[in-house]
Amino acid sequence: MAQPPPEPTPLPSPPNDGVTSLAYLPQSIDQTSNDNRQLLASTSWDGALRIHDTIAKSHLTTQVMECGPILSMAVPSTSSATAGNGAVITGGMDGSIKQFDISSSSMSLIGLHAPTATAADAKKVACSCLSSLGESNPNLIASAGWDGKFYLWDVRSSGGKAVSTLELPGKAFSIDASGDGTKVVVATSGRRMCFFDIRKNALENAAEDDDGEDKENSIAKLLVDRESSLKFQTRCVKFFPDGVGMAVGSIEGRVAIEYLDDIDIQSGKKKYAFKCHRVNDTIYPVNSISFHPILGTFATGGADGTVVTWDGANKKKLSTIAKLPTSIACLAFNDDGSQIAMASSYTFEEGERDHPRDEIYIRDVLESEIRPKGAK
Repeated sequence: MAQPPPEPTPLPSPPNDGVTSLAYLPQSIDQTSNDNRQLLASTSWDGALRIHDTIAKSHLTTQVMECGPILSMAVPSTSSATAGNGAVITGGMDGSIKQFDISSSSMSLIGLHAPTATAADAKKVACSCLSSLGESNPNLIASAGWDGKFYLWDVRSSGGKAVSTLELPGKAFSIDASGDGTKVVVATSGRRMCFFDIRKNALENAAEDDDGEDKENSIAKLLVDRESSLKFQTRCVKFFPDGVGMAVGSIEGRVAIEYLDDIDIQSGKKKYAFKCHRVNDTIYPVNSISFHPILGTFATGGADGTVVTWDGANKKKLSTIAKLPTSIACLAFNDDGSQIAMASSYTFEEGERDHPRDEIYIRDVLESEIRPKGAK
C-alpha cells in the first residue's frame, strides 16, 4: 500500500513580513547537549533573523540585525573559523554584511558594500545575494548587490575591506557557489550570467604570494559574462551538486538546465528548458530552486504556491509535494534531504493586494517523491 504523502506543518512565530531566505544549519555546528535538534535559519523584510528547531517545531530565537530589511543569508562552511559557534551571515538593505553567533547571541559586522554611501543612496548598495564557498575556501563569503559589484569577504574580519571586488554588468538577483567552492555564478539585470573562478585556499595562497599590485584580484577572476538562455529576467540560479551544470529559474514560469562547457567544465550534454508553475493561461515566476543534497534531483517553488520536484537529468517531473496559501518565496532541503522548508510568502507578482500571512512550513520528503526516474 502506498505511503500517504506527509502534510506541511507551519512553524510558530513566523516572520512579520516577506521571507527572503531559508537555510538549514549543518547539524555538526549545533554544539548543544541535545543531538536531536535540526536548526533552520530564516530572514525577512522585517529586518530579523529567526532560528527554529524543525524537529521540535519550536521557535528558538529572533535577532534584529539593525540593517533594514534582510535580503540575503549564508551559512559558513562547517570548517570555517566561526562554524563551531553556529554562525549565520546576513546581507542587509543598507549594504551591510553581518554575522550572528547563535551560541553567544552576539552580532558583528564583517563589511559594507559601500561604506561611504549616503542615506539617499542606501537602497542602491543593498546586499541582495550571499553565498558561502564550501570546504575549499571555508573562511570566504561571496556577496553581490544592487550596486553592481561582486565581493569576497573574510568571515574572520570585522568591518574590514573586501578581499576581492569585481564589477558586475548590473544589479545582482541571485548567486550560487559550486560544491567545491571554486566557481561562483551571479545572475544580474539585463539577463546576464557572470561566472567567477575562485582560487582554492584563496586566503592562504594569497598571503604566501609575493606582494603585487594585483594580489586582490589573484583570488578571484571573471571567467565568462554571457546572456541567459531564458528570454525573461532571471529570478534564481543553482549549481548542480556535482558542479557540471546549473538550473536557472525565470519570472516567466520556466526553468533552464544549462551546462558549463563555456567555462571548461565538460558535460557532453545539451541545454534545455521547460515550462512550470503555470495555471491555465496564468504564468507565475519561479522564485526558488533547491537541489536534493544526495540524489541530485531538485525542487522548484513558484508564485502559484506550489512546490514541485524534478529529475533534470532525465527531463521528468517527479511530484507536486505542496500547495501552500500563497507564493513560495524560498526553499531549502536539510543535510540529508529528508525534510524541506518552504516559505509561503507573497512576492508581489500581482502588486499590492490582500494576501495570506507569511508562514514557514516544513515537510518530510518521501524518497519516492524525489528519487530520479529509473533509480531503484
